[in-house]
Amino acid sequence: MRSQKRAEEARLAAEKTVAADPAPASTASRQYRVVKGDNLWDVSAKPSIYNNPYQWPLIYKANSDKIKDADLIYPGQSLRGDTAPSSAQIKAAVSHTRSHRAWSLSTVESTDKAFLAQ
Repeated sequence: MRSQKRAEEARLAAEKTVAADPAPASTASRQYRVVKGDNLWDVSAKPSIYNNPYQWPLIYKANSDKIKDADLIYPGQSLRGDTAPSSAQIKAAVSHTRSHRAWSLSTVESTDKAFLAQ
């Protein structure tokens, strides 16, 4: 049973190290496969994504067809991120992050809806 647990832990650790595709899927986007324990803040902070956690709204907006609540992403989801967001898009994302209230699961905040509508 312990060896099974160690094997699973090793698999999850390996998954985490290869989860971010270092090469963009195209010139306009890059892909990231969500692993257990991920959240948009941490994904956005990865050097292979934006290297800035405050830009998580960019991922949320780019994947609004897959992410209904910014507080909930699931292992196995494939998310895309814009490799060259404009300075205006970055400014709007950071501004949204700074004004974002505390996380609340299963409640899509009105500020999130407004950001998606921009």
